[in-house]
Amino acid sequence: MFRVMLVEDDARLAELVMEYLSGYEFEVELVTRGDQALARFADIAPDLVVLDLMLPGLDGMVVCRQLRAVSEVPILILTAREDSYDEVSGLEQGADDFLNKPVQPRVLLARLRALMRRASARPTTDGQPLVFGALTITPSERSVSWRGEQCVLSNTEYKLLLVLASSAGQVLSRDALLKKMRGIEFDGLDRSIDNSISKLRRRFDDAASEKIKTVWGEGYLFSPSSWA
Repeated sequence: MFRVMLVEDDARLAELVMEYLSGYEFEVELVTRGDQALARFADIAPDLVVLDLMLPGLDGMVVCRQLRAVSEVPILILTAREDSYDEVSGLEQGADDFLNKPVQPRVLLARLRALMRRASARPTTDGQPLVFGALTITPSERSVSWRGEQCVLSNTEYKLLLVLASSAGQVLSRDALLKKMRGIEFDGLDRSIDNSISKLRRRFDDAASEKIKTVWGEGYLFSPSSWA
């Protein structure tokens, strides 16, 4: 059984989700206020978090950021709004997936299963730092050092850099990157990978795209010899 912390103040939706998921491999613990989520997270120790954005007490984006600061647990955000701003903001705050309301329970189930597959398939480095010239990635501490200084990355940027560096010298398609990072397939429209690549290039002085190369028609390649 996987334990899910559902942070949702809509009683009807919460009941529907809890009843449906309990018929499968998920045990659901309900939290109805944003300002209670962090404390309850420590008590529940969930394998997954399903997080509404419109919450009493504390906004869901803030809750997402707080949770990500203390854990790598997969987070799926729910929202009633259909504009892309929430999705982009949620991913930047550390969310792993995004689902619009009204929620179809079988779609939610599929997304949660995909998140668990992604979590179990995270790149492993046996706890050893990845060192490429002036860049050091230490997965056990979730830290990145660049030219002797600590580099603060968003959760999405860190995951993307780690996935790329773990496959240094190999071309990874957008589909492969999304599957490794979030357990979902590229739909041809999602630009989050491209946006995060651009941010990484700016952070690491890669205006010429030599450290993270674009292989046209195929994807991106982390060049291990270009990080002097």
